Amino acid sequence: MSIKLIKGSYKYKTQIIDMLEEWTDYNSKNETNRSPWVIFKNRYDDFDYYLNNLETREPKDGLVPDSTFFCLDVDRNIVVGAVNIRHYLNEHLLAHGGHIGDGVRPSERRKGYATQMIGLALEECKKLGIKKVLMVCDKENVGSVKSITNNGGILEAERMENGKTEQRYWIDLE
Repeated sequence: MSIKLIKGSYKYKTQIIDMLEEWTDYNSKNETNRSPWVIFKNRYDDFDYYLNNLETREPKDGLVPDSTFFCLDVDRNIVVGAVNIRHYLNEHLLAHGGHIGDGVRPSERRKGYATQMIGLALEECKKLGIKKVLMVCDKENVGSVKSITNNGGILEAERMENGKTEQRYWIDLE
């Protein structure tokens, strides 16, 4: 499998919308998984608006600058997931969200994409000068736990959050 991170663009409009439609349909029938949240925050029927508002460029309303990438399976020419990288942590992200939010579309889960996608996201974090990355996930999300630990994540703590056990992992990039 050959994957790469791509920025949202008209070149990949069909593949991005296909992924979002599958994921939205899945979420309407199953337990909702909207990670990374940023790819679902805007409607994609106005693709110009979607692309122009996908990333936060200036800090505002508790948000920090971020970068969003879609994960393209090059061999199959499909978008299999997405990652959102927060350039730094504010108080809320330090407590709850971390540097990276990631997700794999439902039909492509359990195939190793998340581990590889996080590895590529960590390379982007290095480019941003981030030396230590925080990732947070639910303890019950075995796939997320594995993809984080496969990339060097060290469990710092567990916390109860909304009735679920949330795990905090740090990944040293130095």
